Amino acid sequence: MLARIIVYFCYFLKTSDRYRQTKRFFYDLLENPQSKMKSYFDVFMICLVMLSVFFLVYSVEHTLNTTGEFFEQVVVFIFISEYLLRAWLFSDSHQIIIKEYEKTEYLNIRFNLLNTLRLVFAKKLEYMLSLFAIIDLLAILPSYRPLRILRILLIFRMFKLFRYSNSIKVFADVLASKRFELITLAIFMGFLVFISSIAIYLFENNSSGGNVRHLYDAFYWSIVTISTVGYGDITPITFGGRLVAITLILTGLGVLAFFTSIIVAAFSDKMHTLRENRTYAELSRYNDFIIICGFGRVGQEVAKQFKKDQQAFVIIDKDEHNIFLAKEQQFLAIHDDASINAVLINAGINNGATAVLCTTGNDVINVYITLTSRYLNPEINIISRANRQDNVSKLYQAGANTVIQPFEIAGLLAAEYIGQPVAFEAILGILQDQKQISMETLIVQPNCLLEKQKIGKLDFENRKLMLVGVISTNQKHRKHRNRYKVKNQHFYFNPEQNFELQEQDILVVLGRKYSIEYFQDQIKKSSLNIGS
Repeated sequence: MLARIIVYFCYFLKTSDRYRQTKRFFYDLLENPQSKMKSYFDVFMICLVMLSVFFLVYSVEHTLNTTGEFFEQVVVFIFISEYLLRAWLFSDSHQIIIKEYEKTEYLNIRFNLLNTLRLVFAKKLEYMLSLFAIIDLLAILPSYRPLRILRILLIFRMFKLFRYSNSIKVFADVLASKRFELITLAIFMGFLVFISSIAIYLFENNSSGGNVRHLYDAFYWSIVTISTVGYGDITPITFGGRLVAITLILTGLGVLAFFTSIIVAAFSDKMHTLRENRTYAELSRYNDFIIICGFGRVGQEVAKQFKKDQQAFVIIDKDEHNIFLAKEQQFLAIHDDASINAVLINAGINNGATAVLCTTGNDVINVYITLTSRYLNPEINIISRANRQDNVSKLYQAGANTVIQPFEIAGLLAAEYIGQPVAFEAILGILQDQKQISMETLIVQPNCLLEKQKIGKLDFENRKLMLVGVISTNQKHRKHRNRYKVKNQHFYFNPEQNFELQEQDILVVLGRKYSIEYFQDQIKKSSLNIGS
């Protein structure tokens, strides 16, 4: 009967939206590195740990008042709650029970609740024996006041900081990556300390006229000497003792040099990770940024424009030289392959990024990046560069919202506007970042001077403007050439002179700001005059 009730309850949890939402909330709070809640919680816990250690140290020689006692109880409650929540998140016990139950049903054998509960406990025990879980548990024990010796364990509250700080985690990873070298060095140093302790005790014991009273003094002296600290409270006076000291000092210098080289080499290997963590931390501050994949000629121009528009962005490129150029201009940059899932996830494709720009010079790489981006975030806007016409359809099939062909655009501009100085003045002005040159869009409002007017009669040349094209959904324009589909609209590049503008068409014009502003005023006045 009990087994049946437990199984029913597990199925209830499996289908419960509230249970899933609750678990997701605590996962985002405690474990999800992409969650902002976790970053706030980590800062809170760091402050709490530091305050709790301060109060515990203060209580050694002072009596805590009621407020201090209450604060300690609150801290312990939070630590215990965190410990239990992390154990809960570590595994889904109801899934284990359901799996075992369905297995027995399939095999038509009796469901053994006790064996299933052993599997559940074994999974939780796996968490309890992990390093961070042991540290969390030991951090709680100093609060048990009847056993004063447990106060020594308050140091484990400081070790809890490893859980909440990425930089400290990286330091722990550095040590873990050199585990073999450090263990080898520790074994050698332990053997050295053992030999030197025995030797100095034999030469410097009280019966020989020395001041080493017992083996503990010998061990203490060996540690102080091998570390080259040398307090001087125990000094060898015999010839043999001094020979041991000389040998240990020289050997200690080698041990320290070897240890330093291990740490330096490990940090050199991890420096790339440290820089990336700083970039990710910076990105977490933005709710609206763009991922630029590739920092070649096109990517550099895009980044320059984004900087001018104060648009947040991050650059991903696997070329070290390109990353160097990006960081030289104080841009956020990640030295990695943007076609790898983990790289885009860490860059925030599902956490703040609004668009992905694939601007590398290789169409194959752009296809891979587009595929990866669309797989990770089906809703994100993807704009990709294509160098060859036959790759445009592939990029659209891979999931790109818009495909841009820079070389084709340059060719069209050269072919369509050759011999038109106003046009080239406007284009060069934008390319050379001249502030008086700008690009604007003008909407054809009902009853304004643009409506039902042909392009040729508007005389853009005398207005010192260049018409780049018209964006429209009107079916009447489909007969014209230079038509490019943009989502549910069409862009008519450099439309013909007999192109007749319709209501809600959008004109894209280039020119000096005052020319555009003057033209906008004329359109506005014409609309008001007709309306009145």
